[in-house]
Amino acid sequence: MTEQRLPAWADPSVSPARLDAQGVSRRRLLRGAGLFGAAFALGSAATPALASPRGGFGGEDPRLAYLVGDHHVHSVYSHDAKYTFSQQARAAATYGLDWMVFNEHSNFGHASYGAKLEHAEIVRARAENPRQLIFQGLEWYIPAAEHCTVFAAPGPHETDLLTQFELAYDGKLLGYTEGSAGAADTARNEAHAVKAIKWLAEQRRSGYVDDVLVLANHPLRLGIDSPHEMRNWRDAAPEIMIGMEGAPGAQGAAIPGWRGSTSIRGEYENKPTAQSWAGYPADAFLTYGGFDWATATVGGLWDSMLAEGRLFTITTNSDNHRTVFDTWKNGDWPAGQNFDNTGKLPDPVNTDTPQPGSDFWPGEFSRTHVGVTRYGYRAVMAGLRAGRVWLDHGHLLDGLDVRLRRDCDAGRGVTLGGRLRVRKGERITLYVTVTTASRPNPQGILPELAHVDVIRGAVRGPAADRDTWRAPDTRVVQTRDVSGRKGTYTLRIPLTAGEESFYVRLRGSDGNRHGAGYLGAAIDPNGPVPHEPGNGDPWADTWFYSNPVFVDVAGD
Repeated sequence: MTEQRLPAWADPSVSPARLDAQGVSRRRLLRGAGLFGAAFALGSAATPALASPRGGFGGEDPRLAYLVGDHHVHSVYSHDAKYTFSQQARAAATYGLDWMVFNEHSNFGHASYGAKLEHAEIVRARAENPRQLIFQGLEWYIPAAEHCTVFAAPGPHETDLLTQFELAYDGKLLGYTEGSAGAADTARNEAHAVKAIKWLAEQRRSGYVDDVLVLANHPLRLGIDSPHEMRNWRDAAPEIMIGMEGAPGAQGAAIPGWRGSTSIRGEYENKPTAQSWAGYPADAFLTYGGFDWATATVGGLWDSMLAEGRLFTITTNSDNHRTVFDTWKNGDWPAGQNFDNTGKLPDPVNTDTPQPGSDFWPGEFSRTHVGVTRYGYRAVMAGLRAGRVWLDHGHLLDGLDVRLRRDCDAGRGVTLGGRLRVRKGERITLYVTVTTASRPNPQGILPELAHVDVIRGAVRGPAADRDTWRAPDTRVVQTRDVSGRKGTYTLRIPLTAGEESFYVRLRGSDGNRHGAGYLGAAIDPNGPVPHEPGNGDPWADTWFYSNPVFVDVAGD
């Protein structure tokens, strides 16, 4: 049985949240076509490519619906978390998530015991929550670097794949953690990370699993993911290593009066160490509007990778371990048991007293929106791989649809992650359809979008210096003030193709906190800025970001 196409009567070019605002919910859209149930067939044929091959100028991508998810969620099968699968799944459903990934921390207890127990619970959770797509994953300790989410499409080998990978390639389990410049083991460890990604690619090519993806988690939290490592991971298998967290979890870390006067959103509270890449400035260890410095800096690390003309997707997520203001605590261990010999923490117990925590529930604050043409596991993975992704904090928007089209063409044009082929000097238009928030968010605030920024960067090909984090030709080229606009509206932004290829991406915020960007006002006049330590109310500083659209310029 194949994954199901979206119904022809719907207009999937708008986001599901927009459909909600128009009285047709995303769940009704999918349910009305009988997509639930059939979409969970695990042995179905591969999802067709999301775009047709293009031989000439222009391009047209399919219509899309957007499914909302989180690829970084923990449970009692992680040694430092506390919730059961059912608690996390219920919360995700409450906050409107369509898909989620349980990516438990790697360790010997997990590999020996927890992964198989976890899989049995995931199978049960899938049966109990038929309207959610629940993936099994792993939080990989990258040799010589930070963490990644690794997750597979459901199938007979999903757990075996993750366990084999954990035992053969996890940096913590192997003792391959050294990554400082010049250390004896650094080159070996970095090479092992590349080998790991290539191994995953081979499992997909051989058909051992239907699909597998990798995303780097909180890349600049410790500053140990160097630019050349990130490029090496991407180049090892770009169809597998598809991107990074543009914004980390732990967004509740700096709620005033909660964790302390030094707290930073995302728990980005570190200083450079010997393991950190020396080329990062000290400011790289902070978040900006809740986003990682690599993403938030216009002309920074993310843009330097996009300027090579290759997609590198960004996401956001909860990284939920311990929810802010939650009253549950870890249960007590029975005599003789521990994580190493069980692979699982005791179930939590309620104390009726708020417990320490930095995180929000999945979907409560951070949301990753993925454009799909079908409903199902592999459709979500295909949408992520294609870069049909935008993200928001605080439920800032109900919907976003982005299309780029030559002025001489009819049709839909191309969307996020796509490529438009044009002639030198040709006129093109960027269509940005925004659906504003129609209901209060979980904090009781009705978010209001204040501005939309258009960011444009030249594409110059592979970087000569693989450790560069600068894209000097990327800048904010236009800002549209949308304060007070309600409902659904479309911004029409004219662009002209020059002599070289380029990309455009979008960003916007509630306008509450902004200033000159990290590389100066001439590049980014109204960008996100760090908050004062201990004073980072996330609900009062919310942003959306989109993946890029590429424009390939041909000669006359």
